[in-house]
Amino acid sequence: MKNEELEKEITDEKTGISYTLVGDYYLPNLKLEQEEKVQLNKYGQLRLDYLKEHKKVELSILIMNMALNKHLKEVQELAQVRVNELVEHLKAKSGLTEDMKNTDILYWVGTMNAIKNQAEEIVLKELIYV
Repeated sequence: MKNEELEKEITDEKTGISYTLVGDYYLPNLKLEQEEKVQLNKYGQLRLDYLKEHKKVELSILIMNMALNKHLKEVQELAQVRVNELVEHLKAKSGLTEDMKNTDILYWVGTMNAIKNQAEEIVLKELIYV
């Protein structure tokens, strides 16, 4: 049978996959779904790096299931919310107020940096490096 006599498109009845004639071969008409694009922040990038270094199988599964971007987006959003909550909690626990910013700026900045670092350490251990 010559090319002119072959149908341009066919569908396999068993699988439901359609094929298009290209040259002498039928190639399947397969399309990958587009994954949502995500702008990674610090926590998303740290999670991705951790998966690449320590959880290669989990990373492969997420990629094959087209769930990597969704996972990274969820982790980074949750991490940001958790850091903000922890900062507020630790600020209240330490007695740090916005009025202190006006009276002793160096003490306020130093304490806020320590609080933020502590909150980020907790989040890294809870959400990123697991």
